Amino acid sequence: MKWTVHDVSMYEKEKQYIDTAVVPLLPLTFSERAKVAAADGEFMQLVTNEIERQLKGRLFLLPSFTYFASETLDECVERLNRWTSELNEAGMRHVFYVTTDQKWKETKQGLLGALFFLPSIPFEHMDDSYKQQIVQEQTTKLLNAFISQWV
Repeated sequence: MKWTVHDVSMYEKEKQYIDTAVVPLLPLTFSERAKVAAADGEFMQLVTNEIERQLKGRLFLLPSFTYFASETLDECVERLNRWTSELNEAGMRHVFYVTTDQKWKETKQGLLGALFFLPSIPFEHMDDSYKQQIVQEQTTKLLNAFISQWV
């Protein structure tokens, strides 16, 4: 399920079956790394949308948790943990964060949810069929990691 009117209506009727929130973590910057950040965001969107499609009815794909790359990790963790607490109170037993940003690896222990890191893959000049293959590979890895958290 996604953050849309239609899916929220479905969620309200079926929330006892939906116990997992997926939160993409996306940095924003307007520095020389803006293009890389935007590409990572596109990649993240492709992978998380595919995961949502395959696990519809089991998880809720939330809007991205965006933050400025210049924010300190402590500030980001504090805000993200507030999000997670709200999600837990709403009945989400599992909160999964998905990111390509290496800085999150430094604080894995301080997070209230589970962190999943994807390698940053530059798609800009890549053939569409190869992009789809990479998205499928990363989706499969992420699906297996999610399932291992549920058992």
